[in-house]
Amino acid sequence: MSDRPLDILVIGGSGFVSGALARRALDAGHAVWALTRGERAIPEGATPLTADRHDTAAFEQAVRAAGRRWDLVVDCIAYEVEDAEQDIAAFRERTEHLVFISTDFVFDPDSRRKFPLDETHPHFLEDAYGGKKRRCECALRDGDTGEMAWTILRPCHIYGPGSKLGCLPAHGRDPDLIKRMKAGESLKLVGGGHFLQQPIFARDLAEVILGCAGNPKTYGETYLTAGPDVIESREYYRIVGDLLSLSTRIEEIPVEAYRAEHPDKRSFLCHRVYNMAKLQAHGLPVPSTPIEDGLREHVASLSA
Repeated sequence: MSDRPLDILVIGGSGFVSGALARRALDAGHAVWALTRGERAIPEGATPLTADRHDTAAFEQAVRAAGRRWDLVVDCIAYEVEDAEQDIAAFRERTEHLVFISTDFVFDPDSRRKFPLDETHPHFLEDAYGGKKRRCECALRDGDTGEMAWTILRPCHIYGPGSKLGCLPAHGRDPDLIKRMKAGESLKLVGGGHFLQQPIFARDLAEVILGCAGNPKTYGETYLTAGPDVIESREYYRIVGDLLSLSTRIEEIPVEAYRAEHPDKRSFLCHRVYNMAKLQAHGLPVPSTPIEDGLREHVASLSA
């Protein structure tokens, strides 16, 4: 993280990841602008910019009206290639550095045979959410970004206060998960929840993002970002149960049947285990919040 106060623009700011980033940046003494549609509150202390990014003229006007050149711009809500192209057009002359939040779903789940994967893994998903994020990455890599540096982060499952619980179908981001568990329902998990993954606590992801600022080693680079614990997905739900003093009952959904019925969910149906060596080698914070500690805070925020 930069040792001087920065001017940071967050595209988003009222959402889960963007809100966690804005709060962490403010806590660290940085000045934060949050560009949102203005429909939800942004963290106290952030300066609001209001526009719908799908309204290109309004987006450009909001950015221009701020009258600033930011040290760092972070796009937490780009899902289409047009969003990445918009970032280039709007910020190549208005920021030193753009950080783009992508996803580990850019990798084809059927190609994951050796673990842990690192950033050089060459097989990319062509469709659905991960494919769209990959096309955004390529737009940044191949676009005319001028003097604007860029960095791409590919987080694994992100969790923490501000988000719903659940990391695997059929209970991924399930708003009723705690209610179901308290009622004694069995949780229906694909493959019984045997898939491995490394959930990352949202504040840890925010630390990695801020660590990119002012670090030239990150310019033009892509990083996998995952938590310190490799766990079976069902262990995530068992930890939630333990925190609630409840037993966790799991019912297995056959993998192949679910994959056939829900081809858009196939990126969940694989092991998600990653090497964090590149983060460390480039001087970035390596996510360190133990899954039990992060989930304790997450569950407490929902129980309250």
